[in-house]
Parts: sequence; C-alpha cells; structure tokens
Amino acid sequence: MARRRHTPEQSIRKLREADRLLGEGAEIADVARHLEVSEQTYHRWRNQFGGLKADDAKRLEDLERENARLERIVADKELEIDALREISRGNW
Repeated sequence: MARRRHTPEQSIRKLREADRLLGEGAEIADVARHLEVSEQTYHRWRNQFGGLKADDAKRLEDLERENARLERIVADKELEIDALREISRGNW
C-alpha cells in the first residue's frame, strides 16, 4: 500500500464507513482492505477518533497545536529564568 496522510475528517469518515461494514458482518481485515488502510491504522484511528465527529476532530487538532505553542513558551521562560539565576549568583 502507498503511504498517505489522512486528515482527521477523512479518518472519521472512514471509521463511519467501517462501522457500517462491520455492522453488515464484515471482518476487520476486509474492512481495513476496503478502506485502503492497515489494520494497525484502523485500530489507531479507532482509539484516537472513536467517538468524535469531524468538527470535534478539527477542534482537537487546533487545541493540540495551541498546547504545543504554549508549552514552548513556558520552556523558553524557564530557560530565561535559569539564565538570570546564574547571572545573579555570579557563577560565570
């Protein structure tokens, strides 16, 4: 299979289709083949996007991006504080 990136919306759409196929009695391996993803990807998506809707996934992605930005800001501030402490001690 060729490697592709799916957006969260595409993943959720494929999970809905998988639910429909599984409800009709298909096996997980057949469903994954139909969706053109590996079984591992199917299970990862199921854990990550299990009960989400497409707009919820978009919001989650935005929040994760904002969280990463804030974590970088805090890390930079901590480095500045450590540098100022070293300077105030005169250990340079």
